[in-house]
Amino acid sequence: MKYRKRPVVIEAIQFNGRNHDELLAFCGDVLRRIPMSLTPVPLLEIETREGAMRASVGDWIIRGVKGEFYPCKPDIFAATYEPVG
Repeated sequence: MKYRKRPVVIEAIQFNGRNHDELLAFCGDVLRRIPMSLTPVPLLEIETREGAMRASVGDWIIRGVKGEFYPCKPDIFAATYEPVG
Protein backbone atom coordinates (compact mmCIF):
# COMPACT_ATOMS: atom_id res chain seq x y z
CA MET A 1 0.00 0.00 0.00
CA LYS A 2 1.05 3.58 -0.61
CA TYR A 3 0.18 6.55 1.56
CA ARG A 4 0.34 10.30 1.10
CA LYS A 5 1.08 12.66 3.97
CA ARG A 6 -1.85 14.92 4.76
CA PRO A 7 -1.23 18.61 4.19
CA VAL A 8 -0.53 20.25 7.54
CA VAL A 9 0.51 23.82 8.29
CA ILE A 10 3.22 24.09 10.95
CA GLU A 11 5.22 26.90 12.53
CA ALA A 12 9.02 26.70 12.47
CA ILE A 13 12.12 28.77 13.15
CA GLN A 14 15.59 27.95 11.86
CA PHE A 15 18.36 27.88 14.49
CA ASN A 16 21.21 30.12 13.34
CA GLY A 17 23.39 29.90 16.44
CA ARG A 18 22.49 33.42 17.57
CA ASN A 19 18.69 33.35 17.93
CA HIS A 20 18.36 31.53 21.26
CA ASP A 21 16.07 34.21 22.72
CA GLU A 22 13.72 34.02 19.71
CA LEU A 23 13.61 30.22 19.99
CA LEU A 24 13.07 30.38 23.74
CA ALA A 25 10.06 32.68 23.19
CA PHE A 26 8.79 30.21 20.55
CA CYS A 27 9.36 26.96 22.50
CA GLY A 28 9.27 27.95 26.15
CA ASP A 29 10.75 25.73 28.82
CA VAL A 30 11.21 22.66 26.58
CA LEU A 31 14.31 24.34 25.12
CA ARG A 32 17.77 24.42 26.72
CA ARG A 33 21.01 25.85 25.41
CA ILE A 34 23.96 23.49 25.85
CA PRO A 35 26.79 25.54 27.42
CA MET A 36 29.66 26.36 25.06
CA SER A 37 32.02 24.95 27.70
CA LEU A 38 30.60 21.50 26.86
CA THR A 39 30.59 21.77 23.06
CA PRO A 40 32.68 23.64 20.45
CA VAL A 41 29.59 24.60 18.41
CA PRO A 42 26.21 26.06 19.42
CA LEU A 43 23.74 23.31 20.30
CA LEU A 44 20.23 23.27 21.71
CA GLU A 45 18.42 20.50 23.51
CA ILE A 46 14.67 20.15 23.11
CA GLU A 47 12.57 18.00 25.40
CA THR A 48 10.22 16.00 23.16
CA ARG A 49 7.73 13.22 23.82
CA GLU A 50 10.44 10.77 22.77
CA GLY A 51 13.03 12.31 25.11
CA ALA A 52 15.68 14.99 24.71
CA MET A 53 16.78 15.75 21.13
CA ARG A 54 19.64 17.99 20.03
CA ALA A 55 19.49 20.71 17.40
CA SER A 56 22.54 22.17 15.72
CA VAL A 57 22.97 25.34 13.68
CA GLY A 58 20.86 25.14 10.51
CA ASP A 59 18.24 22.81 12.00
CA TRP A 60 14.62 23.88 12.02
CA ILE A 61 12.64 23.84 15.26
CA ILE A 62 9.07 22.83 14.47
CA ARG A 63 5.89 23.25 16.49
CA GLY A 64 3.78 20.23 15.59
CA VAL A 65 0.02 20.00 15.21
CA LYS A 66 -0.43 19.10 18.89
CA GLY A 67 1.84 21.89 20.15
CA GLU A 68 4.89 19.68 20.54
CA PHE A 69 8.37 20.84 19.50
CA TYR A 70 11.09 18.92 17.71
CA PRO A 71 14.17 19.61 15.58
CA CYS A 72 14.34 18.82 11.86
CA LYS A 73 17.46 18.69 9.66
CA PRO A 74 17.47 21.30 6.84
CA ASP A 75 17.39 18.76 3.98
CA ILE A 76 14.38 16.92 5.45
CA PHE A 77 12.65 20.24 6.12
CA ALA A 78 13.17 21.39 2.52
CA ALA A 79 11.88 18.08 1.14
CA THR A 80 8.82 18.08 3.40
CA TYR A 81 7.66 21.69 3.84
CA GLU A 82 7.09 24.74 1.66
CA PRO A 83 6.15 28.31 2.66
CA VAL A 84 2.47 29.27 2.81
CA GLY A 85 0.91 32.67 2.23
